[in-house]
Parts: sequence; structure tokens; C-alpha cells
Amino acid sequence: MPKRIAFLASRAPVAQTARETLVARYGDCAPEVAEVIVALGGDGFMLQTLHGTQHLDAPVYGMNRGTVGFLMNTYSEDDLIARLVAAEEEVVNPLAMRATCVDGTMHEALAINEVSLLRAGPQAARLRITIDGKLRLEELVCDGALVSTPAGSTAYNYSAHGPILPIGSDVLALTAIAPFRPRRWRGALLPKTAVVRFDVLEAAKRPVMADADSRSVENVASVEIRSDASVSHNILFDPGHGLQERLIREQFV
Repeated sequence: MPKRIAFLASRAPVAQTARETLVARYGDCAPEVAEVIVALGGDGFMLQTLHGTQHLDAPVYGMNRGTVGFLMNTYSEDDLIARLVAAEEEVVNPLAMRATCVDGTMHEALAINEVSLLRAGPQAARLRITIDGKLRLEELVCDGALVSTPAGSTAYNYSAHGPILPIGSDVLALTAIAPFRPRRWRGALLPKTAVVRFDVLEAAKRPVMADADSRSVENVASVEIRSDASVSHNILFDPGHGLQERLIREQFV
């Protein structure tokens, strides 16, 4: 039974009010000494919390004080301890992004949902795609492209008509965003071990930005993406409402 709970909340007034109520009822401690971290907000804040606490051993239990709340549990002030005891744990590995900019600078970031490349000007992006060192697509003319984890496959990936991936499937989704050429290319399913490289063609004329869970890098020349098994995010869900169930349910709505 968890005795030390750290409550973190987004800046939204409804989330701040929920935190005050829960702290008054269950107490509070610093995340560094917590047995469980409770995140109050939406999916964006949940991702922020997971990234910010990835160096800690405590799992994260989210309660929805945002909008969609795909990664969150239903909010309730009652029976929190019992819910935490009964919660089921999902382990998620993030993607590691290494982006090299036109000026030669390099930027690294982790993404739990997806790494995306997006055109940053009026003209379509031109991307070359290499998988595990082998050229697979000489030129993709598009608004962008992304690589998604199973956990993130119902987010931007799904909006771009990419496939929903079951948790534990050990695959990644490579999805084009508004592709113009090749017209009928719908993306690819790749093994989790794959290393995906995007090279930006005509980077000066057709600027492209890269984004890893809302952390953006402008004017990229190339981006390399791989799953990082050395980092694990432990997320708690109420029984019967874990990621696997949510991913299946999402395909029947």
C-alpha cells in the first residue's frame, strides 16, 4: 500500500484545484521520495510528467483533468489508495531522436508518442528514407512524416491515417503526413529494433522541423530515430482500462 504520494498538476485551474483537494486528503511528498506519482491534467501533462520523472523509480498514475485523457484514468477524489493498490502497470519504451541541423548542430530528445518531421514553409518537404542503413524511399514529397510507438499510435499517427499498434507488438509505425509523391504510399510497419533515418532534400529551400513529444528542432538536415530500450516509463491504469484495452477499443468507435 503506497504511503508516499507525490501530486503533480498542470497549470489549468481545474487541475490545480484537484491537487489542493487531494493533497489535503492524502498528503503529499516530493517526487524524489514518492512511491507513486499522481499526475493531474491531460495527455500533454502526462507526457511532460513521464519525461520529467524518468530518472525516478516511482510509477505514474494519471487522473484526467484535461480533455481526451487517453493516458489518464478517470478522476475521482474517493478511494485513491485502493485504486493505486489495484492498478495495473504498463511499461513503455520511448523513441530516441537525434536531429542534425543545417548549421551542423545536433539535438537529442526522447519521445513517448512519436517523432515527427513537418514542413516549416509554404512548399512541401522532400524526404529520403533509410532503414537500418538501407535506402528504402528515394524521395517522399509530403507535409511531413512520423515514427510512432504503439503507445502513441492513436495520437498524431492515427490522425495521419496510420495504423493502431497493439501494446507489446514490438513494431513501430512509419506514417506519411499528406503525401503527394508517391501518391499511394501509405507508410510502413517496422520492427522495434529498426533505425529510421530521414534526410531532408533541398533543406534551405524547403525547411523542415523535427518534433519529439512537442520538443521541436528547426531547420533539420537529417533525423535518426530508434527505440531506446534503456529507458522505461511505468504507467499505472485502473484494472480493465490499460493501454491494450484502450488501443483495441479505439478501433471500434
